[in-house]
Amino acid sequence: MNSRRTAAFAVCRWLTTHEFANELLPSGGDDRAFVQDVVYTAIRRFRPLRSVLGELMRTWPKGELEALLLVGAAQILYMPDVPDFAAVNETVAAAKIGGRDKRLDRVVNGVLRNLLRRRREFEEKLAAAPLAERESYPDALVRRWIARYGEDKAETLAKWHNLPAETWLAYRDGKFEKLLRGRRVTDAEGYEEGAFVVQDPATAGSVELLDVAPAMSVLDFCAAPGGKTAQIAWRLGNTGRLVAQEVNPRRLALLRKNLARLRLDAVETVQSVAGADGQTMFDRVLVDAPCSNTGVLRRRPDARWRWNADRMRQLAELQARILDEAAPMVAPGGRLVYSTCSNEPEENEEQVAAFLARHQGFAEVGRFESLPVETGHDGAFACAFERRKT
Repeated sequence: MNSRRTAAFAVCRWLTTHEFANELLPSGGDDRAFVQDVVYTAIRRFRPLRSVLGELMRTWPKGELEALLLVGAAQILYMPDVPDFAAVNETVAAAKIGGRDKRLDRVVNGVLRNLLRRRREFEEKLAAAPLAERESYPDALVRRWIARYGEDKAETLAKWHNLPAETWLAYRDGKFEKLLRGRRVTDAEGYEEGAFVVQDPATAGSVELLDVAPAMSVLDFCAAPGGKTAQIAWRLGNTGRLVAQEVNPRRLALLRKNLARLRLDAVETVQSVAGADGQTMFDRVLVDAPCSNTGVLRRRPDARWRWNADRMRQLAELQARILDEAAPMVAPGGRLVYSTCSNEPEENEEQVAAFLARHQGFAEVGRFESLPVETGHDGAFACAFERRKT
């Protein structure tokens, strides 16, 4: 199938269902990397693309036409490696495949060619637009970044999250290696043997704070997709006990699939540790909590469009509940590590302070934070609490 058609189909589904962008991509194919670039660029740059296309159309397009125009405009304005003729011709060809409206290709052709003629005009308008519109974010999210970091640093952060994400491989010996752009993870040496997991180096912070040693019992409370689970298992070796809990059935299946590739058969995977036989207290507990993902917007371009103040409050409440559920499972003298891939205070520093106020038997013993513009890696936060012995 025409790769632009595949990309447009994914974008159309995203517009309709707001599914996670990574779940809309094809599972294989020689052009998967290109399709991902197109889809992620169209979603990442949705706000300025919508602004530009709105000036080129009398009425806003819907459904298949909207997706095709977003795909074409994304290539023209934000993918300089794609020649203009290919961006237009291939997107027009995509419009001819299976479309119910036989005039679709003519509309796509006319709009994209008009965009090419007026590209400089639109580029100048976007360059003069406010930061949130220019770099494609919700106004409220950019305002909070400016308030926290200042205008210059907020702009640097916004631009960083608009870059294509690098792929890092984490190995059993603790080393990280960057995968060459365009190379498939499945083609990397050691994939079939389970030699590595795909993880940004920033994820190591929470695992290091967990301070796992052989023979310990460990609970990974929110385990899927299993990257941190694997790093914990490698530190345990063939000793101790590792339980990986995942309440979502679909994500639990993904966790089990990933652990199978990694040959980590000794990891116990459960939907609820409360109902599992045996030990209910652990030397180490990791809570890698659901969060707003503002530290990984490069990898999850759709997350910016899910962000709002109400959702932040809901996530903070959920994180607090999860921490309260996990705390009793930490053995006296044991350690609880809370982590997110967010850089928002409500999910990090404020969550830590609130937990300590509710749980007098715990004390903070370490903290880690990665801000992308300072570390060059994903945004992440982690805090370690130790449970007093008495």
